[in-house]
Amino acid sequence: MASVISGKEVSAKVRAEVREECERLKEKGVTPGLAVIIVGDDPASRVYVNNKKKACAEVGFASEEYALPAETTQQELLALIDTLNKKPEINGILCQLPLPKHLDETAVIHAISPEKDVDAFHPSNVGKIMIGDYDFLPCTPAGVMELIHFAGIEVSGKNCVVIGRSNIVGKPMAMLLLHENGTVTICHSKTKDLKEICAGADILVAAVGRPKFVKADMVKEGAVVLDVGINRDENGKLCGDVDYEQVEPKASFITPVPGGVGPMTIAMLMKNTLKAAKLQNHIESV
Repeated sequence: MASVISGKEVSAKVRAEVREECERLKEKGVTPGLAVIIVGDDPASRVYVNNKKKACAEVGFASEEYALPAETTQQELLALIDTLNKKPEINGILCQLPLPKHLDETAVIHAISPEKDVDAFHPSNVGKIMIGDYDFLPCTPAGVMELIHFAGIEVSGKNCVVIGRSNIVGKPMAMLLLHENGTVTICHSKTKDLKEICAGADILVAAVGRPKFVKADMVKEGAVVLDVGINRDENGKLCGDVDYEQVEPKASFITPVPGGVGPMTIAMLMKNTLKAAKLQNHIESV
């Protein structure tokens, strides 16, 4: 019977800490500001953007939303980013992905100033994560690490398996576990003996984007299982990449979906934006 790591509980704690620091920053005349860009009317993106605005209000940040029509050109989008890069009251810039197909996501990510890149997608921030000397971490992997720390799980010396190799989750997740002295294997669609590799993991992170992909026979008795996936099952119900009913009895710790890693992503975005405000205003601590 696994202990359930509640992302709702941990994210509330992180947001409360950010709110306290934000109040102290305001006493120094600094209000952290986040600009969120959304292009088109993707319903999932709209939900995410609304949640980010709500989180900003909760922790005391200023937030600006730029809702652009789906037919926005690359030039128009890059011009907006350039304006926001130069705007001193905006500390963080976030462009909600995915973008409409005619827009170049890579060019957009590169255009955001690394100092305001609170998603930590810019190549210079990615490089800093690689060498372990970073200002910002990608929000989802950072949220997973926060859950691991909250639960008191030791990473050092453990066999860690990450299923998924995306630039947003899989690769940075592996680096963060490596920085804490985990022995890390990244698995993907071309991995041979996937089941056996996963079954050897002390810490298993599922970020594959396939509903209930991880079954009980892929999980070692007593493993820590962290589920990054957000999918819909055959009945349209929200579920993760892990078959929770099957896996939960075998795991020592597990994250649920919903209410696990999901709430952490926005909490870590708030943490990154706070840090950006401090760095840009040359404030070491508050």
